[in-house]
Amino acid sequence: MGQKTTALKFVILLGFVSLCADATYEGARSITGAYLETLGASGTLVGLIAGFGELVSYGLRITIGYLSDRTHQYWSITTIGYFLNTAVVPLLALAARWEVAAGLMIAERTGKAIRTPPRDALLSHGVSQLGRGFGFGLHEAMDQTGAVMGPLAVAAVLYWWGGYQNGFVILIVPAILGLLLLLILRQLYPNPQNFEEETSVQHQQELPRVFWIYLGAVALVAAGYADFPLIAYHLQKQDIASGLIIPLIYALAMGVDAIAALIFGRLFDRNGISILMLAVLISCVFAPLVFSDNTNFTLAGMIFW
Repeated sequence: MGQKTTALKFVILLGFVSLCADATYEGARSITGAYLETLGASGTLVGLIAGFGELVSYGLRITIGYLSDRTHQYWSITTIGYFLNTAVVPLLALAARWEVAAGLMIAERTGKAIRTPPRDALLSHGVSQLGRGFGFGLHEAMDQTGAVMGPLAVAAVLYWWGGYQNGFVILIVPAILGLLLLLILRQLYPNPQNFEEETSVQHQQELPRVFWIYLGAVALVAAGYADFPLIAYHLQKQDIASGLIIPLIYALAMGVDAIAALIFGRLFDRNGISILMLAVLISCVFAPLVFSDNTNFTLAGMIFW
């Protein structure tokens, strides 16, 4: 089996791990905003909880990334992160107070912060054989396929049995499957760095100016972002969508993400950063649409989101 074929198999299998993980936590995120509302949390609290969770999710990554590089324990740290990221989700069914649910939501975001940097480092070795835009796009497409399946499963549970707690319980299935597959993948590919045809070590004292410009642009994009729990709270509070429809709307957005990842990943390999600029311009119109009181505008906004 050729090196490129083996690398593709590795990327696909790691994609299935992410698919299961996303089915778990994205299934939960499709209803946590509405769930917090039923537990008595205000819109302000929902926004603060979701925002703080994202702050932890992204802010902790620099420390975890540094730790991963220093220890070279990429697989171990990835495994710990995936376990925390998914294991706490079914526990949301037991939360009787919004404070408990908020703590579990932040724990889930912490798990994602722990597993993402080392996971992406492992993935980068595999995609080096495939084209980085396409490779990461393929992984994102599989990742977001799980993000569609999870909310759909939750919506089905809400339809047949009702109760947000039941929606959280069903998510234990993809959580266990994803963790088992991760352990198997770790045994099959203990050294993904072997996919790299050539490794060049560069000793650079400081990051280049273009990196900081890019980082500033990303920060501005993030400042205009709204997390879905706040959107879900708005949908339920304004009676735009019911508890059953909210996860379906989220699944729609994740489906768009999966398709866009493949298309824009391939275009990035051909055209470079201009494609990323186009993606940002397309998505930036989501906010006034999503937070309107019109159902059709909301659906369009979720597609852009």
